[in-house]
Amino acid sequence: MEKPTHHIFVCGSFRTSGEPKGICHKKGSLDLLGYIENEVIDRSMDGILVSSTGCLKVCDRGPALVVYPQNVWYGGVDSEDVVDEILDALEDGEVAEKYLIT
Repeated sequence: MEKPTHHIFVCGSFRTSGEPKGICHKKGSLDLLGYIENEVIDRSMDGILVSSTGCLKVCDRGPALVVYPQNVWYGGVDSEDVVDEILDALEDGEVAEKYLIT
């Protein structure tokens, strides 16, 4: 595998015990994980890796995801429509300002 150009981390709310207990998980972040992966493939967005993470510690803004290496943090990622806006922006080399965690 080649080194990815972008890495999208989706908060899975996992704690050290391995169980998801936070807001992101309760609001369906892991359900969107498969959608994000499929959209990346369908859009032929080569070089993008998608992973779930432990708690990102932004529960008040969840569900959350982070795009690296740009270090762009998004909150309120609670639907396929929001994911589409974020991926559209990523494809255009921009950020989806509406969902930024600042």
